[in-house]
Amino acid sequence: MTENEPVSTPPVPPQSTEPPASGVPSAEERQWAMFAHLSALAGAVVSSAFGGWGTFIGPLIIWLIKKDTMPFAASQAKEALNFNITVSAIFLMLLILTIITFGIGALLAVPVMLVVGIAALVFTIIAAVKANEGIEYRYPVSVRIIK
Repeated sequence: MTENEPVSTPPVPPQSTEPPASGVPSAEERQWAMFAHLSALAGAVVSSAFGGWGTFIGPLIIWLIKKDTMPFAASQAKEALNFNITVSAIFLMLLILTIITFGIGALLAVPVMLVVGIAALVFTIIAAVKANEGIEYRYPVSVRIIK
């Protein structure tokens, strides 16, 4: 190579401006789907002083905002919403059982609440990871209230 010879650089491949293939959620859509699941955990932490009923507020907001623009994020938000409504209903029934039995039902309700709470935490983390990978996650135990 001589001093006057120009240095050539390899050609840069053109960037694709096409949207992702049909059925494959975009990175932004996967991120919103993950947020839908994790917002339930955030709602549980924030609303724990108020009885923990805020677990379905985050998924509800994400579902309402993204239902027309991001189908994958909307379906995952709906899934998280249904699951967290189901968990909240279980906790409410156990609380009512405890009140009706003048506290004796707490012998059953407290261990069941502990198991349900741990299972909800595990399922929510699994759902968030799967959503971030672009995989539709269905909670194993959930009443499909929102269709």
